[in-house]
Amino acid sequence: MDKWLWHARVVKARTSAAELVVTGHVRVNGVRETSPGHAIKAGDVLTIALDRTVRVLKVTAFNERRGDAASARVLYEELGTRN
Repeated sequence: MDKWLWHARVVKARTSAAELVVTGHVRVNGVRETSPGHAIKAGDVLTIALDRTVRVLKVTAFNERRGDAASARVLYEELGTRN
């Protein structure tokens, strides 16, 4: 999961992604997940608490490596953002 969050450019560093998961700021299909290595699949809905916002993303694809912002955007569908 931490690798996907990094590839999707939700965070700037993979260690930040792992920390976000470990501290309980990520839910997968409504269930809090605290294991950075948790496997996610296409169709999963991630709820991510970032600073003062909450992003809800539906996983649509995976990438072997981290690309630019345009290639990261195809990895998910933005379902919502709350402040």
